[in-house]
Amino acid sequence: MIELAPPLSPSSQELRSEVRAFLSEAMSGVPYVDRADSWMRFDREFSLKLGRQGWIGMTLPLEYGGGARSALDRYVVIEELLAAGAPVAAHWIADRQSGPLILRYGTEAMKRAILPGIARGELSFCIGMSESEAGSDLAGIRTQAERTSAGWRINGAKLWTTFAHKADYMIALVRTSGAPADRHAGLSQLLVDLRTPGLEIRAIRDIGGYDKFNEVVFGDVVVPEAALIGNEGDGWSQVIAELAFERSGPERYLSSFALLLAAIDVADPSDERVAVEIGRLYAELSTLRQMSLGVAGLLQRGEDPALAAAIVKDLGTSFEQRLPEVVHDLFGRQLLAGGDVLSQVQARVTESAPSFSLRGGTREVLRNIIGKGLLR
Repeated sequence: MIELAPPLSPSSQELRSEVRAFLSEAMSGVPYVDRADSWMRFDREFSLKLGRQGWIGMTLPLEYGGGARSALDRYVVIEELLAAGAPVAAHWIADRQSGPLILRYGTEAMKRAILPGIARGELSFCIGMSESEAGSDLAGIRTQAERTSAGWRINGAKLWTTFAHKADYMIALVRTSGAPADRHAGLSQLLVDLRTPGLEIRAIRDIGGYDKFNEVVFGDVVVPEAALIGNEGDGWSQVIAELAFERSGPERYLSSFALLLAAIDVADPSDERVAVEIGRLYAELSTLRQMSLGVAGLLQRGEDPALAAAIVKDLGTSFEQRLPEVVHDLFGRQLLAGGDVLSQVQARVTESAPSFSLRGGTREVLRNIIGKGLLR
């Protein structure tokens, strides 16, 4: 079901060395506790530096400002960025899914207007899928877009839109015809400039006091006719393709990697129980990496990664959420003392861990996809 990717080429290995050398300097002095936020730290300057290196939009064609490189080369770069805990949030969604979606379904004018800015690290995107009334039922969204002489008039709200307050654009899934009861019919995707009049962004603070999440409210927001991505009514099939990009990367098992490194740093190698548990974690991490590389191989061959990506995300987030529990069991007394690096990283990852199985699709949704896929 998930084939292992072929060994990385010598050029990919050379690329890895280049990225590590870059990160060794760029991340010098950044503490573990900050690295624990990994792909949820927003830093436009860092993204611009990566863009100048040619490490954003790597798989996009040269004519749109991309690097025309392989999915496996891109995998090498993002794996190194995540392992180092680099602040990649400013370009993360644009690079991972918005750019590839626009490349596949956008008009020529949209591609030329947007994709080069993504590749340079200049444009930031947020995801316009979830809604309060729909919950995990993405097909039950209620945000409406009505075609008018001026374009599309949007009314409704999107929830859990990470970094919407800092982003430039949203790709919004909206209902352009029918009703929520129609399920998949009548859904479309629109490119929304977040500076458009009538759009309100409201911060939602999480358990750690951070305001990364937002509610985006549309009150008669009008976007141009040309904002339509793909064909009207094809939004469901398009958003499924977008979710495959969202679920398939190494961020689905490296979100808590800083905690594993911190635990290894303080582990007593003579303690057999600690050695066995960390060995198990490392073996599981290695297996997940091979599976995720296999998904990158599917993307490279142009095959549908949806089922394999769902499996990797489900297993990966289970690993990520279990890791702070294992560290607590192994180093509980030490954590109670507080103040040290392990305690700080443990606290940060524990705060974030509940979200790991929500973002990109809940565990229940993923297992439904997996179950249906196995029955085919």
